[in-house]
Amino acid sequence: MSIARLKTFAFVVVALAMTGPTLQGQSTTGPAKKMKAAAIQVIMIESSEIKLPAEFQVALYEDLIAQLQNKSGLKAYREGDRNANGAADLVVLHTTVTGFKEGSERLRQVTTVAGATSIIVHCSFTDASGKTLLEQDIKGKVRFFGGNLRATYDFAKKAAQLAHDHFSPSAAA
Repeated sequence: MSIARLKTFAFVVVALAMTGPTLQGQSTTGPAKKMKAAAIQVIMIESSEIKLPAEFQVALYEDLIAQLQNKSGLKAYREGDRNANGAADLVVLHTTVTGFKEGSERLRQVTTVAGATSIIVHCSFTDASGKTLLEQDIKGKVRFFGGNLRATYDFAKKAAQLAHDHFSPSAAA
């Protein structure tokens, strides 16, 4: 065995020995228990402090409804839908845009490293009485390819995944 291979082997053994106890010491409590929810009502997205173009506001709302229907496993209702009033275990999603940077589609096509579009939305999931169940800021972005509105789709995917991870019709862990 050459000296270079021996040094590499020794380095790997030392690195594994150092990380071994750390990995064994970590507790794995499993996934968090999901809260029971059969449906989710999405309130229109607010952007009072951030100047958000109308097409972004509409795209945010429409993408969010579509992704919640597809990925969360919950029935998604729009604001004002009367059918939501009769839904058992209704969760209400309030969203507020807290940050927005419109990038350049042309710059992304030319350089692929500049011109990113990003949007930050504060999501608050409440029960029907208004008690907060979950709050989180979610960032949607498009960095490399795609139109500026792709950032709204990215946000919607992440919000639907958050709903899927924390809410379930059966409330199984």
